Amino acid sequence: MPLLQFDTTLSLSDAEKTAFAERVTDLYTSEMATTAGHVAVTIRERDGADLHLGRAVEGPLLFLDAEIRRGRSFERKRSFALATMAYAGDTFDVPDENMKAVFTEHPGEAMMGVDRVGGEWNGDDDASE
Repeated sequence: MPLLQFDTTLSLSDAEKTAFAERVTDLYTSEMATTAGHVAVTIRERDGADLHLGRAVEGPLLFLDAEIRRGRSFERKRSFALATMAYAGDTFDVPDENMKAVFTEHPGEAMMGVDRVGGEWNGDDDASE
């Protein structure tokens, strides 16, 4: 039950936000070996003064705060982060220097919806995320 939260200075149309959320969900499911039904995505547009990154260059900023269930390897997390940043860079011209991803991992039971509580991830039981 990941929560993928994006803060950005991009100004996106509703259609672009939907396409972005769908693509990020696809990237998450393929890179993190899970299913899509439980992936939550937020996109928060910010004013330029709201976001800062010391190494930033001219252009939009995009930060990802990925709240995920613990158990994924560094390689899976890195692969998802790089794929997401490559997509944002290619699609919306966000410079590499202006993107950042942070992962916060939680025990499975801390990830829940009304209808279920997540279990521990073991790589075999993907739908229980």
